[in-house]
Amino acid sequence: MTEIPSARVERPGLTPKIDWQAVLAEHDRWLRTVVYARLGEPQAVDDVMQEVSLAAVRQHSPLADATKVAPWLYRLAVTQSLLYRRKQGRRRRLTGDYAERVRPTEEENREADPLRWLLADERRQRVRTAVSRLPSRDAEILLLKYSEDWSYRDLADHLGITQSALQARLHRARQRLRSELAALEIVDDE
Repeated sequence: MTEIPSARVERPGLTPKIDWQAVLAEHDRWLRTVVYARLGEPQAVDDVMQEVSLAAVRQHSPLADATKVAPWLYRLAVTQSLLYRRKQGRRRRLTGDYAERVRPTEEENREADPLRWLLADERRQRVRTAVSRLPSRDAEILLLKYSEDWSYRDLADHLGITQSALQARLHRARQRLRSELAALEIVDDE
């Protein structure tokens, strides 16, 4: 477990004072990955991370053990992601679906080699579809493992679970992803 150097106890028996700016900066990257795995919308990550920061600073129930800040932030990010999703659902029902946007760099790639762009885009879309079909816990653990390149120990510490539980969850998540990719005809089902 990583020790929080920014946590200090001013008087014995009191909860430690935590430098939230430093703690949030230290955990920002992996928390963003968790939020992205839960929402699947890159533009929503900043909004949710802002809410996570505000909730961490406000703390209606203070953090008792400063060494467990990573699992606490993880739960806070999951909660804020769920609240954001609920808010967006209400907004979408009121305003209707948004039009899909085309990125200028994709247009440039399409003009350079349209077949390669089309095949790569189709493959990316199928992988995104397969990941979106996974339970959110599976998607987030796969994204954290492979986009952040964390060890089992790092993942277990940040998610607040044991390494053996993490290995079992990661194994099941990989199997589910393989099944989804096979269903989408990206890989052969073994």
